[in-house]
Amino acid sequence: MLKNKWVSFFLCLFLGVLGIHKFYEGKVIFGIVYLLTGGIFGIGVIVDLILLLFKPNPYYP
Repeated sequence: MLKNKWVSFFLCLFLGVLGIHKFYEGKVIFGIVYLLTGGIFGIGVIVDLILLLFKPNPYYP
């Protein structure tokens, strides 16, 4: 299923430490890991924000 990169980007920006963007993308295991580790201590959120900027819109997760 195609996902909108901007929805995922803003979910990551505002709720990234809770892993909500990972749940949106269908990556439940990563979502749980982000939820338990605070977005992998914030570093994972920053990396995801950068990666999301370079994905095409829409994209396959």
